[in-house]
Amino acid sequence: MEAATAGRPASVKLLVAAAAGAAVALALGVYGHVHDPSQQLVFTLFFSSTIAMKVWFGTVAVAFAVVQVATAMWLYGKLPWEPASWTGDVHRISGRLAFLFSLPVAYHCLWSLGFQDTDGRVLAHSLLGCAFYGAFATKVTIVRSKGLPGVALPIAGGLTFALLVAAWFTSAFWFIGEQGWPSL
Repeated sequence: MEAATAGRPASVKLLVAAAAGAAVALALGVYGHVHDPSQQLVFTLFFSSTIAMKVWFGTVAVAFAVVQVATAMWLYGKLPWEPASWTGDVHRISGRLAFLFSLPVAYHCLWSLGFQDTDGRVLAHSLLGCAFYGAFATKVTIVRSKGLPGVALPIAGGLTFALLVAAWFTSAFWFIGEQGWPSL
């Protein structure tokens, strides 16, 4: 992406990043809406059910995202301690793990269930899930771009985090409140 925007003003680079994210979010939403959901449980991995896998993986993804936000705050000097030499590594690894743990959940949501609007919570979850991956694409594009305002990355990262947490609240948290923690 850097080669495509090299030498361009920061505003153009930000618009390219936002457009990439919007395209990802829109593509996921359109795909989820137009394809015929299989309505089948795709996989459970080592869990007792697909919903258990989704609740636990979604929760682990949010936990890693919390670690990423905390280490970002540490790196940006927003915490009272000097960053340790390993803080940047933990930040990058926790972000990658949060994303990786979200993928099986998103795959099941899109493939088996599709984009749904059966009630307000489900519609919000569908929209938030698509928006999360769009924000993630924007954030990655911003990370890979040079010459952007210093505030661009924290805003993109904060938005990505907020969307993941909101998607989690409309699904895993809701499920835990209704049914309790699913067994492994």
